[in-house]
Amino acid sequence: MSKFLFGQSYYLRFDAKLYAEMKPYPPLGSLYAASYARALGYDVALFDAMLAPSEDEWAHALETHQPKYAILFEDNFNYLSKMCLLNMRAAAFKMMEMAKARGCVVIVNGSDATDHLDDYFAHGADYILLGEGEVTLGELLGALEKNEKREYESIRGLGWRDDNGNIQRAPKREFIRDLDRLPFPAWDLVDIARYQKIWRERHGYYSMNMVTTRGCPYSCNWCAKPIYGQRYNVRSPENVAQELRWLREHFQPDHIWFADDIFGLKPGWLGRFADLVNAYDCATPFKCLLRADLVTPQIANALQRAKCHTVWIGAESGSQKILDAMDKGATVEQIYTARKLLGDAGIRVGYFIQYGYRGETRADIELTLKMIRETVPDEIGISVSYPLPGTKFYENVRAELGAKQNWTDSDDLAMMYQGTYSTDFYRILYRVTHHELRRLHAERKLKRALRAPQTIRGDTIRALGAIPLQTLRLARARNELNARERQAREPIRLSPEAL
Repeated sequence: MSKFLFGQSYYLRFDAKLYAEMKPYPPLGSLYAASYARALGYDVALFDAMLAPSEDEWAHALETHQPKYAILFEDNFNYLSKMCLLNMRAAAFKMMEMAKARGCVVIVNGSDATDHLDDYFAHGADYILLGEGEVTLGELLGALEKNEKREYESIRGLGWRDDNGNIQRAPKREFIRDLDRLPFPAWDLVDIARYQKIWRERHGYYSMNMVTTRGCPYSCNWCAKPIYGQRYNVRSPENVAQELRWLREHFQPDHIWFADDIFGLKPGWLGRFADLVNAYDCATPFKCLLRADLVTPQIANALQRAKCHTVWIGAESGSQKILDAMDKGATVEQIYTARKLLGDAGIRVGYFIQYGYRGETRADIELTLKMIRETVPDEIGISVSYPLPGTKFYENVRAELGAKQNWTDSDDLAMMYQGTYSTDFYRILYRVTHHELRRLHAERKLKRALRAPQTIRGDTIRALGAIPLQTLRLARARNELNARERQAREPIRLSPEAL
């Protein structure tokens, strides 16, 4: 039994695409919150929804631990939590109702709860932690344990309902500046062996997640920041290297996902981190997210020394017009440069591509495909523009939003405002882009083999067969795309630049 039961509402089983991919990570945000509460002297337990088949497992956890407090502390480092998927929201509502039926005090923290207080209170929340939640949670638990109502109503960063049922918000809480003061995540609450087994059986290696920063100082107008805001606070490279060494000693990960919005932004941080992980003999292949305009020869070298395996770049578009409309603060040329610098350093590169931004035309789309053809990223993640509350983009399209304002799962790709084209168009474009990249990868593999015949293997033969197959699939998908476009408007003549 534990008086304080932590959980989160992202069930991998409810997200068909990512469930099939099966690369699960424990809820890092929940683990930080549980660790923080435990450091204050509270007896904590964790319900890990990531690998649970349904909310019935939450009912079992409630029965087992019989907590006084049920704390849904979402993993705010996971981009899927920020997207506020409908399946995730429905699970959160059901979990709150189940906890409330057992007489628990229900406390919630997360992007969706911060944006939709009314809905969460209506489904059983007693308190909502607004924004960064650990310190607010600690003060709230202290006040509740002392039954000091007057005290908890003055806690910064807290949302609650008064005696008349009206929603109240306390003033915002200051962000935690010194992240080194936070205890490491409560990894002992996780069934690590289960994660290790899944990863090694499905992928041949075991990956764990870490985070080195909170927040992002940039102003991309489609990016929501309800939890960590536009601040950028960073752990010291010493603190991060120490945690990595600890993880290596206890769990032997083969790979790390650094879940930061931007990795290594602080000048000199990456170089020092590379020095430390090599000095500690704990350098581990990792993937991270970095802006294209931050990649310099020095950064690429530091990443290489730190054993970086993959850098994901928020490329978004190959059209400078669209990047400027997004307030991205980067150029298409910088994407090309970053791709080359990282590739020359032996680092794989992934692009996040965002189609469907307001004002995007077919010509802009072709510029994005042109960029992909000319730079050939190793991986690609495709989305359509997703209006999130609290963003400038959301306000710009708010009048055009329909009844559905959230995706059901990560593979939804529904247009939720009146874009240039329909949802079907962008779903076909998703296929076009992937067929294009698969063809490019097959061609690249074949060219390498022809330059070095001694390297020819079975996958080279498969690449030879993939070229005509992907070319055919690409042609068919492009024909579908053109037909879908003609249904909406006359074909748009492409600029010579896009050809």
